[in-house]
Amino acid sequence: MPVPSFVMAIAGGTGAGKTTVARELTTGVDSVTLVPLDNYYRDRSGQPLEERREVNYDHPDAFDWPLVREQVSALCEGRTVEMPQYDFTVHNREEERVTVDPGDVLVVEGILALHDDVVAEMLDLKLYVETDADVRILRRIRRDVVDRGRDLEGVMDQYLSTVKPMHERFVRPTKKEADLIIPEGANDRAVDLLRDRVLGVVEEGEPPEPFSE
Repeated sequence: MPVPSFVMAIAGGTGAGKTTVARELTTGVDSVTLVPLDNYYRDRSGQPLEERREVNYDHPDAFDWPLVREQVSALCEGRTVEMPQYDFTVHNREEERVTVDPGDVLVVEGILALHDDVVAEMLDLKLYVETDADVRILRRIRRDVVDRGRDLEGVMDQYLSTVKPMHERFVRPTKKEADLIIPEGANDRAVDLLRDRVLGVVEEGEPPEPFSE
């Protein structure tokens, strides 16, 4: 299989709009491979559900970084991977994995997408999406309550006890690793400029060039 023409990572706080930016940046690209870090939470099959509920999932240690590195590297080399899937209702990986092929563009997306130095070496572009904290918490409440079936009180407790402090300690500091910072979620002007650059690399064979702010 061909290797991806362009490899990027999109980081930012919970609810910042990372997935939206990823989708808009790759509009018009024939094949895109998304690597959501949420799929790479560590396997906790040996722990009871009550213990899994108490895990700090916003800490870097919650992620299976060796597997992230292995699979991102494989995709960058044009190899297929068996990507884990994650069930947020039981706080654990699903038994089945999904076969994922490398696309023209590879996007690593997650709150800590810029955290790991090994992954960073594989990237052509590092983005950080910065969005107001009030907007982010409202989006998280809607996602966790509506899409993931959690109760509002539990979501708020988790936000105050782990999500917010871990954002300040681990997520926000990765902003300094970014090539570009996109303000206020899916900023149209920034996204349009970046999309043109990505399409130029993919469609016209232009080599990825360093990005400057």
